[in-house]
Amino acid sequence: MDNSVVPARPTFIDLFSGCGGLSLGLSQAGWQGLFAIERATDAFETFRGNFLDKDSRHRFEWPTWLEQTAHSIDDVLKDHHGELKKLRNKVDLIAGGPPCQGFSFAGKRKSSDPRNKMFQRYVSFVELINPKFLVLENVPGMNVAHTKRGNKTSRAGQTYYDKLHDALGELGYTVGPMILDAANFGVPQRRSRLVVIGIREGIVEKFPAGCTGLFNAIGIEGARQLSELGSGNPVTAQQAISDLVVGTGKQARQRTIEYTGFGARTGYVQLNYEGPHGTAYQRLMNAGVARDKMDSMRLAHHREDVRARFQKILATSRRGVNLSSDDRERFGMLKHRTVPMSPTQPAPTLTTLPDDILHYSDPRILTVRECARLQSFPDWFSFHGKYTTGGDRRKVECPRYTQVGNAVPPLLAKAIGTGILSAWRSIESKAKGGIGKKTVIKKHVAMATW
Repeated sequence: MDNSVVPARPTFIDLFSGCGGLSLGLSQAGWQGLFAIERATDAFETFRGNFLDKDSRHRFEWPTWLEQTAHSIDDVLKDHHGELKKLRNKVDLIAGGPPCQGFSFAGKRKSSDPRNKMFQRYVSFVELINPKFLVLENVPGMNVAHTKRGNKTSRAGQTYYDKLHDALGELGYTVGPMILDAANFGVPQRRSRLVVIGIREGIVEKFPAGCTGLFNAIGIEGARQLSELGSGNPVTAQQAISDLVVGTGKQARQRTIEYTGFGARTGYVQLNYEGPHGTAYQRLMNAGVARDKMDSMRLAHHREDVRARFQKILATSRRGVNLSSDDRERFGMLKHRTVPMSPTQPAPTLTTLPDDILHYSDPRILTVRECARLQSFPDWFSFHGKYTTGGDRRKVECPRYTQVGNAVPPLLAKAIGTGILSAWRSIESKAKGGIGKKTVIKKHVAMATW
């Protein structure tokens, strides 16, 4: 097998796919999706609507042996072990973003959280299928040790990244990590994530700089995207969603129409969308969709006292940072995180809670569509299921705000997919020209940041 030959459209599998942000970016970069595994029904219905329908823009070549429905990764490994084994050496890339709540600094970071073990299922898939490349995305906390007494630096003990690195190394993969900020890739949001790349033995020798070379190629693509969308500067919240502003009072009544989509109830309205305002980012996101086909535009139905409080926050509080304890006391708010957006900066990191962030000019929370814009989902991408959920249902349901908040930004994923492909094609070109030489590289790449 000649591992340097790049297929016209190399293949990938997406594990823990969520609604499909990573799949979308890889598909846009030129990769062909085979199948994805996601256990949350609502998130998978969104995935199905965008990747499995006959008219899907990036349709997956789904195998007949796997039902097109939500699955747990444990069930797929157990029930389809034989079919997975037949894919050995036939898949180019396994990608995935295991659940991150157990690693996140925003959560309780319990070492006993069962979600922390999901990376082991990722390793089990890799062992069966033996792809050429690996991509894993998670929060930076995956590379910080968990202890019963709280957080320590990675020097204090073995992190979950260390465990992942060692497990993949035993399977013959050279693995490297890097912290990537989505804002450096044209995404209008400050969102730092740990991205792990692996290259299989037998092919890694053809890459003189190993994983570092792939990250360099990813960084080059990110700079290109940033140049196209923000003239080299981060895309701001205003540049991303100014065409979705509603306003207040009479202006808001003139700009809105009755909301008639999923979950419509009396009193709900949405923006009567008129088109992009002319920024490169808005034009890219809105390309190829009719104005009346954009979904998830429903505005929150805030009480008047809530809107008045939000208006005061926007008028008197620092922008782009969490409200101070003094501010929370002044406004009578017990909520731990409320960030009034700045129009001139990228948005703060989106979470799964819709009331974590306030719009930069309207006294309200963001719509699902605005959150999707800030994550770099194009306007044609449709979302399915409830908008929100609460209580114990949060453990089993994955509503639209959660789907978007959990997703890998597609523009970041596109740069990752493009960078790997460009590096791979480069070594193929050198091999054909007789330039390529085998180089021994280390099994571990030092942590760095773009």
